[in-house]
Amino acid sequence: MNIHWVDITIIIAYLLGITLLGCYCGRNASSSTNSYFLAGRSLRWPMIGMALFATNISTVHLIGLAASGYDQGMVVGNFEWLAPFLLILLGLVFAPFYFRTKISTLPEYIEGRYGPASRTVLAIMGVIGALFIHIGVTLYAGAVVFQSFVDIDIIWSILIISALTLLYTALGGLKAVVITEAVQTVTLIFGSAAVAIFAYIALKDTGISSLDELKAATKPQQLSMLRTEGEYSWYAMALGYPILGIWYWCSDQTIVQRVLGAETERDAQLGPIFAGFIKILPVLFMVLPGVFAYVLFQEQIGSNKDATLVVMIKELLPIGLQGIVIAGLLAALMSTVAGALNSTATLVSIDIVKRVRPQTSEKNLVFYGRITVFVVLLLAISWSTQGEKFGGIFEGINQMIAVLAPPISAVFIWGIFWRRGTAKAALCTLIGGFTLGAVVFCLDFPAVSGAFLGYDNEGNPLRYFTDHLGIPFMLQAWWLFVISSIILVAVSYATPKPDQDVVDKFCWESPLHVLTEKPLSGISDPRVVSLILILTMMLCYAFFL
Repeated sequence: MNIHWVDITIIIAYLLGITLLGCYCGRNASSSTNSYFLAGRSLRWPMIGMALFATNISTVHLIGLAASGYDQGMVVGNFEWLAPFLLILLGLVFAPFYFRTKISTLPEYIEGRYGPASRTVLAIMGVIGALFIHIGVTLYAGAVVFQSFVDIDIIWSILIISALTLLYTALGGLKAVVITEAVQTVTLIFGSAAVAIFAYIALKDTGISSLDELKAATKPQQLSMLRTEGEYSWYAMALGYPILGIWYWCSDQTIVQRVLGAETERDAQLGPIFAGFIKILPVLFMVLPGVFAYVLFQEQIGSNKDATLVVMIKELLPIGLQGIVIAGLLAALMSTVAGALNSTATLVSIDIVKRVRPQTSEKNLVFYGRITVFVVLLLAISWSTQGEKFGGIFEGINQMIAVLAPPISAVFIWGIFWRRGTAKAALCTLIGGFTLGAVVFCLDFPAVSGAFLGYDNEGNPLRYFTDHLGIPFMLQAWWLFVISSIILVAVSYATPKPDQDVVDKFCWESPLHVLTEKPLSGISDPRVVSLILILTMMLCYAFFL
């Protein structure tokens, strides 16, 4: 053991408490699919907002943002501060249609807009995304934390965490997931703030008391969020991030399922916007402490950047507080994995089983969902053992998103704004874009590229796409989106126009109609709150540019 018994006690008590809370809150969830998968459509906007944040901020973010702050600097904070703009897009553009059509899954919306074939493909892609991105890499990140404090093999770390998460997710459904996520949001913010505050105090103890002194002690541009070159250049972020964000925030079942469980349309809209305000905090509490760690603990961390947060916890926090922060890290893992498992169960039960066997009872659909949770978790555990081959946790998860997101983002954003898009075009875009993205990923992932393409003289895998063409993953996402959009537009014009009743039900009349559809209802109107959020983000950027 590398951690005090007091902290071990806190961690065990917290994890058992979260598990019991989840089981208790979801004890009646199996009565119907609406109750199990959508929390009986009873979620209010504060709960939705906190659940969105907790599902997003997993252990991957907590470790990865600190590591990237240590290595790259504040520029990585753009992943957090650009998110509020996409959450506004979810709240104002997509949420009204999701709520009004009373869908249970996003593939169900795609069926209404494009037809059943696209629904099937999107459901499969959703399961793949949850398996490889939300669950697999997150389990690996959590195991890294667990192994750093407790002398236990990484495989056993993954199995222990998975077992606890499986228990309340399979039993309690979405309601259990959302309620536990709300608790974990508070814990995450408290723990991250504690690390940031103690790191700041440590900086002052070393004699650094001003911004100029901090800049002198860091790498060039480490405190700037604007870069003119490299994989995080301003144009790469401006082109690539919206592609990742449209998929992740607006059309990924794992995230949007909380919005689908909203009680009212206003809750469905305000929930994401509220999450946008919370997303301001990770840059200050997770990325900035990584920069502090570069100044304070460069010798201890060295080239192992993923150890940044663990080193800060060990070196800065007192006994007792260490336990709370580590419990928050593991709880963050559980919340993300639980959300992804629940969304996967929803996709399989509603979009596959119910369509293949329409006569399946509500009770049996819940049963199939629970079986799905178990099977997907086993597969994710197997994939999670590959996490160390990415060279960095945060980079790894974004590389996977960069090749999965473009065709889905193209289908959704063109589908809700362009009334000419057709069913065949959407199907060709999803299949063609996903196939191309899979090829790009294989060429970039060392474990695959080395096996197929060979190794250089130094034993490094040959990664032709990135190494020879020099295209960062953010620009990969952009160009894959461009190709997907060309496919969608070209095939749409080559096929008959969609039915007018369909586009009236599932498309906006025009982009301007998003803002003018209804009269303003006061300061709490989602459009007014969105404007306040935009102004807030402009002030935040003005300080760090």
